[in-house]
Amino acid sequence: MSTTAETATETVFTNARVVLHDEVVHGAVRVVDGRIADVSESVVATGVDLEGDFLMPGVVEVHTDQVEAHFQPRPQRFWDPIPAVIAHDAQMAASGTTTVLDALRIGTGPTDGNDMAKNARTLIDAVVHAAESGLLRADHFVHLRCEVSTPDVVDVFDAVGAHERVRMVSLMDHTPGQRQYADVEAFRTYMVGKGRLSHEQFDAHVAELHRLSARYADAHRRQMAERAAARGITMAAHDDATQAHVDEGVALGVGISEFPTTLDAARAARAAGQLVVMGAPNIVRGGSHSGNVAAVDLLAQGLLDILSSDYVPASPLQAAFLLSARGDVTLPEAARLISANPARAVGLDDRGGIEPGRRADLVRVHAYDEAPVEHHPIGSPVPIVRGVWREGVRVA
Repeated sequence: MSTTAETATETVFTNARVVLHDEVVHGAVRVVDGRIADVSESVVATGVDLEGDFLMPGVVEVHTDQVEAHFQPRPQRFWDPIPAVIAHDAQMAASGTTTVLDALRIGTGPTDGNDMAKNARTLIDAVVHAAESGLLRADHFVHLRCEVSTPDVVDVFDAVGAHERVRMVSLMDHTPGQRQYADVEAFRTYMVGKGRLSHEQFDAHVAELHRLSARYADAHRRQMAERAAARGITMAAHDDATQAHVDEGVALGVGISEFPTTLDAARAARAAGQLVVMGAPNIVRGGSHSGNVAAVDLLAQGLLDILSSDYVPASPLQAAFLLSARGDVTLPEAARLISANPARAVGLDDRGGIEPGRRADLVRVHAYDEAPVEHHPIGSPVPIVRGVWREGVRVA
């Protein structure tokens, strides 16, 4: 935000239900030069009248892979990378997200063709270029999803991982028969349903994945962890299922457990001091699409720290309001799952909450009460994003 030494830029948001760290107050928030200056528990006469809507900290998203969907909207059909990133950014901002870690996969698997590594570099370059050229509404960083059982993952990381916008890596192994796809038939349903394989091709594909994992996974997991640690990049384990998986991550310096698939793994991660991330779609849908542990069960056990949008950009806010409406958590507690906690997890301590000194990354939300349906018998509150501000500047 541009300012001068002589003139400060000030905005006041009033008549808002302000979602603070521990409470919701009806009042006003004053922003000066892109930062929260103060919060008042009274409505003031002048300013931007939010008409009783909620004013919340902007969503901080640590794992969305939707930029890849904009870049490759159909199999083997690619969009121009810069417009793809801009379209993805607009969707994230309209969903109330002000900070995004774009989760970009690196590592070429047997069904990816020969262009996977090239495409990863293209997308990372596009995200960095668009961010540094001021083309984006939200603040974007890069999260590298590192498929450790692929031959080229370390080489690709060495080519792209040194950039300062690479803020997080996750160590993934999607070999069926363990972790996310402990049930091989669930993996069959996913791959065949996505049109990536026929039933006749499936068994040979699984055999090849097991061969690659046996050859590369352990060595590449260690090498990736060493590189991330040397560069000060936050590390996450992905789809841990057992105590042994968690112990392996702890030995490598992992601080985040992404999408643990069992209650035991989540308990082990928490005992090890790791922050636990689950997908907000898991909350909204009422469970995992892969048949793994439900996020709401982890929440009930006090084992959930962060919700990410994963594959549905609007899901964090929707999950937050749904959890609050059901009485699972208060709205401030839900807001911490999608703002303060993810910001803390990746070292972005200047955002994630509405309090003096923090960045004025804010979202205005109107809560629309949808009628009860069978899977939401109390009704499902739908958060309507009416305004988004990044460092005090309206972006959506």
